[in-house]
Amino acid sequence: MKLTVFFLSISMFCFSCKKKNTETSTVSKDDSAVVKTTYPENLSKVFNAHGGLSLWKQMQTLKFTMPEEDGTETTTVDLKSRKSLIDMPNHVLGYDGNEVWLLSKDTISFKGDPKFYNNLMFYFFSMPFVMADKGIHYSEAQPLTVDRKTYPGIKISFDSGIGESPNDEYLLYYDKDTYKLVWLSYTVTYFSKQKSTEFHFMKYDNWQTVNGLLLPETLEWYQAENNVPTTMRKVFKFVDVSISKQKTPSETFMKPDGAEIVK
Repeated sequence: MKLTVFFLSISMFCFSCKKKNTETSTVSKDDSAVVKTTYPENLSKVFNAHGGLSLWKQMQTLKFTMPEEDGTETTTVDLKSRKSLIDMPNHVLGYDGNEVWLLSKDTISFKGDPKFYNNLMFYFFSMPFVMADKGIHYSEAQPLTVDRKTYPGIKISFDSGIGESPNDEYLLYYDKDTYKLVWLSYTVTYFSKQKSTEFHFMKYDNWQTVNGLLLPETLEWYQAENNVPTTMRKVFKFVDVSISKQKTPSETFMKPDGAEIVK
């Protein structure tokens, strides 16, 4: 549970945990023209650099494990419905498509807001592909310069009513030569529900290829000053990553006996 405590103590990971994916159709491999007309050209190239949006849309189940000092945390997500299951050392957190539920394995209390934590790491891990969901608007962002290197940016905003925090904004910064995602910047509006001008940063530094898709091996959270990343504060590692076209049974995400619905 130290991972959850870390997120809540710094009060910076309260971004929109959008539980429902409205993109449910399977797209053929030859959909490059569709991608180009639906998304900005630079974002289409970012998708392609990570294995392609069409391949991502063919996948049904994503699973990854995060090692922590007090044990491991394993997340399983149905990529079409966004149902999820997070198995932690002391708790199991799930989303059945309608409600978030929490099961305690012992007497240790869940530290933080389970509804907030649900699907949190999934969104960080699944960049840039989750930025192809419906209800999203794209525009050009000012480039970001870090250590004398400049990264072009794409600004992401959301329609009203999308997710828990539709006022959130994201800035995706990519390598201008490879089009791989390098920096993710985002605002925090979970508590205030108001627009913010303060951005926080995650760096995508190491990648792993899984079933043809380029997915994070590590993420680095950075402290920022004047909306520029400065000091690295924590590294998140992802192991035992799998993504497949095989659908996980819905029963996997159903509330078990003894679990409580999170209000």
